[in-house]
Amino acid sequence: MRSTPTPATPRRGRRSVLAATGLVAALALSATACSGSTADSASDQAEAAASQAADAASDAAGDGKIQIPAELADKLQEHGIDLDKWKEGAWKNWDKDKWLSEAKDFVNPVIEGLWKPDRMQSAKEANKTVTTQDASAGQGVSDPEPAPVQAAAEKTPYHQNAAPVGKVFFDTPDGPAVCSGTVVKDVNHPGKSNLVWTAGHCVHAGKSGGWYRNLVFVPAYNDLGKSEAQLRNATATEIAPYGNWWADWASTSNEWIQGGSETGGAGAAYDYAVLHVKPEAGAKSLEETTGALDVDFSAPSASAVATMGAWGYPAAPPYNGLRMFKCLDRPGRLSLSPALPTMYRIGCTMTGGSSGGGWFRVANGKTTLVSNTSIGPQDNTWLAGPQLGASAESVYQHMSKTYGGR
Repeated sequence: MRSTPTPATPRRGRRSVLAATGLVAALALSATACSGSTADSASDQAEAAASQAADAASDAAGDGKIQIPAELADKLQEHGIDLDKWKEGAWKNWDKDKWLSEAKDFVNPVIEGLWKPDRMQSAKEANKTVTTQDASAGQGVSDPEPAPVQAAAEKTPYHQNAAPVGKVFFDTPDGPAVCSGTVVKDVNHPGKSNLVWTAGHCVHAGKSGGWYRNLVFVPAYNDLGKSEAQLRNATATEIAPYGNWWADWASTSNEWIQGGSETGGAGAAYDYAVLHVKPEAGAKSLEETTGALDVDFSAPSASAVATMGAWGYPAAPPYNGLRMFKCLDRPGRLSLSPALPTMYRIGCTMTGGSSGGGWFRVANGKTTLVSNTSIGPQDNTWLAGPQLGASAESVYQHMSKTYGGR
């Protein structure tokens, strides 16, 4: 995400486990243009469904080929999608009239081999800008701007020092983009979760667009924290030690779909999303592969929390998106409008690319996800994330109950 020359630009952060504080780190993905539209969703959804169905059928048949169940083929046809043409590059057509944006329209067929190491490294950080006017609209309930907290590099390997965090890659009309995400538990399918928490703007463009395409989650991206030079000829395993996980279903808030904008807009306070993913190869669930964290939907007041941490892969200078960073700070309140829920805000120097990354806190000895990076200022001095209350829980429960067991 990016920011404007005034004090509020969207950013993304994530967290990892801290031995000193007991905070579990969530690996975050750098975000670049994290939003989605209905037209893309529908097409992608149909295709995703088709590819998923194909994978399922192929697994059942044991022939390794993608096959499409009749109902999914009908869904693709309904949206005028030719799966073969889509996989051959038709997904690059961002016709506004066909950019699916409604919640029911998400489609994201698997395109094996699309996200190679070099393509992942080409993904740009998302640009989210909050103007001074936006940030000062609710000053009556906003706490003073926090002092900047210098982001610290996470210890490697990430899978041993941080929570199950990774990068979320996706395609936008402007090219490949990246955000952060965290593996969260599925209360309706204990021990078998395939759910990933991220920001709404990392999956859907908001009121001006639709669902993004080719959404993939990569847990513990660049697990050993290697440099750009060391990764010049990196293998897929070095970049994605636990493989690529394609989003076959996605859900975000209606408030983000209807009110989200390039600056966050009225959707910023509801800027969260849940993905249901499946491995490009393999049969184990994501939780069995990486572990998972609980989500706290109690929306604790900022004054009741001593410390919150954000983890992510910042990609805008002075960072390059290859390494995981974290920030820990006492949260304050940020209000963009008296009509919108108050957001959490912490000091943090992470730049665009950390969007969607999880925010964590420890309560009663347990580390839980309590927010995700949404917006930040142009000068990269702080990050803000939504409080996760009843609205966020409904998005989560819908995803878990409707798609969790698939």
